[in-house]
Amino acid sequence: MANGAPTHVLIRTLCASLKSPLSQRSPLHRTFSLSAQRPKSHDRKRRGFEDSQAYNLARQRKAANVARQAQLKEQRAAAVGNPIRGVTTPFLQSLDSELPSPATVNLEEISHTTDAPSPSDPPPSPAQATEETHLNYYLTRPELNNSLEYSRSLSEPLVSTDRETADPVKEAREAKTHDVAHKTASEAVSRIVSLANATSRERTRANVQRIIDTFGRHNTDSYLRPKAPSLQSTFSTMAEQEPTPRAGPDTGSSEVQIGILTAKIRILADRYEGANRNDKVNKRNLRLLLHRRQKLLKYMYKKERGSERWFNMVDTLGLTEATWQGQIAV
Repeated sequence: MANGAPTHVLIRTLCASLKSPLSQRSPLHRTFSLSAQRPKSHDRKRRGFEDSQAYNLARQRKAANVARQAQLKEQRAAAVGNPIRGVTTPFLQSLDSELPSPATVNLEEISHTTDAPSPSDPPPSPAQATEETHLNYYLTRPELNNSLEYSRSLSEPLVSTDRETADPVKEAREAKTHDVAHKTASEAVSRIVSLANATSRERTRANVQRIIDTFGRHNTDSYLRPKAPSLQSTFSTMAEQEPTPRAGPDTGSSEVQIGILTAKIRILADRYEGANRNDKVNKRNLRLLLHRRQKLLKYMYKKERGSERWFNMVDTLGLTEATWQGQIAV
């Protein structure tokens, strides 16, 4: 014992000195406490990268891995497709421009027939139309042309029956004036009934009618064969039921409903991806339409997979596997 002090007193004094501030400690204590401190975390991390070459190699490996992951992600997205829009086709572009454009789909490959169609036959699908067949106000192109011709006949100037007193110069001038006025009126009426100047609701109605004419089975049954019957139905002893005669155009088949939903989805997607990104109601409606189309596509894939109807619908609407397989997140 130093100075006759007990051992426990010395230990207590040493602990109190260690708890005191650094400036009040003795030189021995300060030296001991400084040497006993552990290195900081950033010092330990820096110690592992003291070699600059190893650090650069690690950064290069990380950059290569990140680039490879981005490349693989793009390849998967391109293979699966966009679950909302799919692939852009001429038919889908015609829904946005209100003017049908020629389809690039080879209908001979879709029909899988060996006999080539005759050049005199009309195009098998309305998707091949090159003029604006659907007009606003529920008008058709033949009705508009007939009305314009009838108005021309009603407004043309009268020709004098007495040719001895008739003035040929005046009649030619009146006929020329009438032709100019008729062309001006025809152009004005054509612009009024054109879908390019219609509202969004009117364009949607016309697009729905165009989809019904393109995918409706009242038209497609003439050039698209249905799916071949399965073995179970072939050897079945039950009598086949005769199909119910169709009354009017087909508006309820799966391909027609899928086409209508696709047109509505494109409208909502354009609004959602624009300035209305935070529109929760629009987002919910878009999600409902996507899931409804997904259910119909799964049913269509189960019933008509491999048939001409399936290939015609998928190729015309630009649908990919992402539209009916997996989870769709908006």
